[in-house]
Amino acid sequence: MRVFTISPAGVSESDTPPARLPAQGHVWIACTRQEFEGGWQQLQGTLQTLCGLQLVDLHVSDLLNQQLPSHFDYTSQYDLLVFRRLATTHGIRPAPQAAGAGPASRRSGPPILRHIDTSPVGFAVFERVLLSVHPVDCAARDAYAARLLQSTGSDVRTASSRLPASSADLMLRIANQMVDGFLELRRELTRQLDHWQAELLNPRTRFSNWAALLDTRLALHQLDEICEDQRGAVQDWIETVKTWPDAETPAAQREHDVLLVRSRDLLEHIERVVHHVRRLEQSVETAVQIHFNAQSNRTNDIMRTLTVLTAIFLPLNLIAGIFGMNFEHIPLLHSDSGFWWAMASMGLIAAALALLFWRKRYIERSGR
Repeated sequence: MRVFTISPAGVSESDTPPARLPAQGHVWIACTRQEFEGGWQQLQGTLQTLCGLQLVDLHVSDLLNQQLPSHFDYTSQYDLLVFRRLATTHGIRPAPQAAGAGPASRRSGPPILRHIDTSPVGFAVFERVLLSVHPVDCAARDAYAARLLQSTGSDVRTASSRLPASSADLMLRIANQMVDGFLELRRELTRQLDHWQAELLNPRTRFSNWAALLDTRLALHQLDEICEDQRGAVQDWIETVKTWPDAETPAAQREHDVLLVRSRDLLEHIERVVHHVRRLEQSVETAVQIHFNAQSNRTNDIMRTLTVLTAIFLPLNLIAGIFGMNFEHIPLLHSDSGFWWAMASMGLIAAALALLFWRKRYIERSGR
């Protein structure tokens, strides 16, 4: 468990929750799902001490559920946001855990898709306390915690302007960082799909990674659904923030406006991710369609060439069949020059038909 006390004076970290809230600022309690499962009763007591209230039992179940989609819920005292992250496990888990379950559980597709982790992260947003429940290897929590601690060592004025003004602001910053973590996944996935498209459109290669391509399309569809859930949760959050009572001071009103701006910025980032995922899906689908169209066109070219050759040899076979009849008297059959006359006529007919088909563009060199 990591506990951060954020105040205008700076950020301090400890392993245990404080006995009371600071005079100014707020507290961030970040724990893993295993820690929350084992000590949620103690955390309920901490929330009772700091905020004077506790989490609803159903919300405790939501924070413990590892399969819960992104969604937003609220009470009269606090808000609950479950946000599925889009993260990769590079440098955290060198090998996917599913690989140990046997060959049947191995996923094909780009290597980046085997390291996608979309575990949910839960946020309970109180007025001056933020409780976040993360997976064990949540890089977003550690990265933002490092940024908080690093800002403490800078100038006091600069640090205070960079620090989150409230627990809701802190939650939005962490969620925004989780969404921006998709950029690395997007670059690597785009590079792999571009390579597959080049193979699909190359007539000299035989594409055989159909299982990997199918898994990639399924993974992209799953990411699309996750992003849609994220967008719906953030939209519900924005609608709830708009219903908050009017601020009594200009500073509080500015803080409320900044919170709305940051929420809309988070929503815009999610929409960009959704747009890119759908563009990748369309790109893969288009590449597959172009591949089959190119194969069909190549097959048509082959069949056209074979048809032309068959049409050229049909009259030649007719002449050969006539001279192969078992009649006693056939013109030119017993002549010394009959063979050469037959070969010359067959060659002339073949050349005339080839010229005719070439003029009608039945025979042409492929542009590839």
